[in-house]
Amino acid sequence: MANDKLDALDAKYARDFKVIGHSVQKIDAMGMACGLEEYVADHDLTGALVGYIVPSPHAHARIVKIDATRARAVKGVHAVLTYKDVPRHLHTTAGQGYVEPSPYDTAILDSKMRLVGDHVALIAADTREIAEEAGRVLLEDIEWEVLTPVLDADHAMDPGASVIHDEPDAYIPIPVPYEPQKNMASAASMGVGDMDAVLKTSHLAIDETYSTHYAQHCPIETHVCLGSIDGRDRLKLITSTQVPYHARRITAQALGIPVKRIRVNKPRIGGGFGTKQEVLLEPLVGALVLATRRKILMRLSRAEEFVSRVRHPIKTRMQAGFNADGTVNGMRMEVLSNTGAYGSHALTVMCNCGSKVLPLYRMKTVAFDAKAVYTNLPVGGAYRGYGATQSAFAMEVMMDEVAEKLGIDPLELRRRNHIQPGEGSPVFAALGEGKPGVEQKIGSCGLSDCLTLGAEAIGWEEKRGKIRGTGPKKRGIGMCALMQGSSIPEIDMASVSIKMNDDGSFVLAAGATDLGTGSDTVLAQAAAEILGVEVTDIIVHSSDTDLTPFDVGAYASSTTYLSGEASRRTAIEVAKQIREVAADMFHEEKGMDPRPDPDTLVLKDKQVFAPNGESVTLNAIGLRSLYERDQHQIGHIGSAISHKSPPPFSAHFAEVEVDEETGKVRIVKYVTTMDCGTALNPKLAEGQVEGAVVNGLSFALTEEYLFNEKGRMQNANFADYKIFNTDDMPEMVTIMVPTYEETGPFGGKSVSEIGINGPIPAIANAIYDAVGVRIHHAPFTPEKVLKAIQEKKAREAKK
Repeated sequence: MANDKLDALDAKYARDFKVIGHSVQKIDAMGMACGLEEYVADHDLTGALVGYIVPSPHAHARIVKIDATRARAVKGVHAVLTYKDVPRHLHTTAGQGYVEPSPYDTAILDSKMRLVGDHVALIAADTREIAEEAGRVLLEDIEWEVLTPVLDADHAMDPGASVIHDEPDAYIPIPVPYEPQKNMASAASMGVGDMDAVLKTSHLAIDETYSTHYAQHCPIETHVCLGSIDGRDRLKLITSTQVPYHARRITAQALGIPVKRIRVNKPRIGGGFGTKQEVLLEPLVGALVLATRRKILMRLSRAEEFVSRVRHPIKTRMQAGFNADGTVNGMRMEVLSNTGAYGSHALTVMCNCGSKVLPLYRMKTVAFDAKAVYTNLPVGGAYRGYGATQSAFAMEVMMDEVAEKLGIDPLELRRRNHIQPGEGSPVFAALGEGKPGVEQKIGSCGLSDCLTLGAEAIGWEEKRGKIRGTGPKKRGIGMCALMQGSSIPEIDMASVSIKMNDDGSFVLAAGATDLGTGSDTVLAQAAAEILGVEVTDIIVHSSDTDLTPFDVGAYASSTTYLSGEASRRTAIEVAKQIREVAADMFHEEKGMDPRPDPDTLVLKDKQVFAPNGESVTLNAIGLRSLYERDQHQIGHIGSAISHKSPPPFSAHFAEVEVDEETGKVRIVKYVTTMDCGTALNPKLAEGQVEGAVVNGLSFALTEEYLFNEKGRMQNANFADYKIFNTDDMPEMVTIMVPTYEETGPFGGKSVSEIGINGPIPAIANAIYDAVGVRIHHAPFTPEKVLKAIQEKKAREAKK
């Protein structure tokens, strides 16, 4: 049955693509497998000094006096920079569009420390060991004023709480709420209709609070940057970044030098997941390079990476009213986000809690109120899912609770309420990235098919609500529905250039950033489809701010939808130029008279065909245009901007086994159904889905930050901070559900983020199905699950 339905959908949305929709091999696959692709630390390190950040031992403290004399005298030390030695240009480290919608609250170095591990000083030395020794010496020569830290987001805005950002020059460059004197990094709200009336008059009113926790991205390659001065006195940064152009601009801001003096190059990246959307090391390395005129390599240790950037812990309160038939009358979402010591991404992650979650269900009345607060804990940043992960948990567990109270199957409740093609939501227009959003209607939506196919794959009808398991181990299943977005409308822009070589091959240059996701391959596929060649005929260069055209970078699920569209548009213009030359060749060399209309010519199989079947090769066209007649370079630079953000849709289904004696939760089977429009490269798309799901499973069950009473992380290593590995993997089923998004390249939309949003709600709902306990606060550790089971048994014993 499921296969028949999927076959019918494939046939419905099929297009006659030659390259798009096929799982061609990644263009860097062999080089990666053979260790030939270069990462930052694979570049020439001859003569490089090691850059090191001296970490603050205090969560909240002010430097009263600092003396770097002894530290500078340590043998092998070439520079020690304190806040007195670098320019003070406040900036944000959030690599977002200009003007950035985050507070300018960060200096390269400051006299005030706001978290354990904050930047006391920068050291350049011959080795890491020497730099660490000089750092210990420097810390001995500092006089501190230790301040009371704020370690609880719930009380960050209490009267009398320590003010974390009391510097007078901190500000946010856009007109949004910002009250650092109250520890408020940002706030946002919107509303349509009378929510209080909805709660009073609905058949069922619900009011519940849910929360998610700190988590680290855990890229295998930590943040790393190699800086040097080139022969023209320019700062060259080879860096593991998702946002080369933002990194160049923000580094220039921080150092107070012109953008034209900086070149940023992104080689292969050993994982990003959002953390490398942050411009963390580039200004620091730049400062050391300018101070020493030497090559500097700075690479975070694993412990340093753990407190670099994290997922924002968020508390979400959901209030909603429903009719007896399950129809949503209205919802109010209240969000409290812990942004940590600095306001990086504070506004936008918080807003995404609403904008990527609330529109999933139709409602006439909707309200959203959110605040992001400073604390003296690790800094929240961009992390795959970007706010939607946190509040999708709240929304989808609430929907299950409502379904139970109304006696409606959870699957059916979602069917009755989810947004449909042609429908919009007031949330789309109200919540944007630091400004109002963009009103839009849904184009493609395969969520109904996702629900059907996923339910069949997990065995929903046979298993849901049935007591299964013998002894203490009980099994249950749960599900959730999801949406996300594709790029940021009216903000994000991407560009691609393509030029033709004399053998009929092409060089494609893109500012887009391949994080290992395969975007270089997908952009090549988009061009190859239009130009009638194979992917191997497209030579791709990406992410060099001197040599490749502008792209905002890899974030906001934008690369396939936006950069892919730029590649398609550019290839269309190049194909027009090829047809013009081919028309001349048909006329002059093959005697076609009159000269054929270029619009009637077809590019395929590395040739251009005339209507009568005659052809000329791209090789011949390349040679003619560059060497023989009317010589010119066939090529074009094309751009694309997002005017809407079509959501991908997904349904997740989890089967779990819960041990009632230990609280341990084991994932038995996980089914993901995914509507990303046309999957431009199906295997790469499936890989993105499954990678995101595993990331989410780990986040749901095992990842947890532990702090002591002074704000120091106690488990900053992979021995004590557990992430999923192959031994933890359940049976996984991934079903790509085709639709066709008219605004996307070849019908495609995004795929990379949405998958991480499903595991927490799906597992929470499955735990309830298995053992009857609702857990509103992730992660679902054995201790937490066992406690909930014991409390449930105690309540039942009293009845």
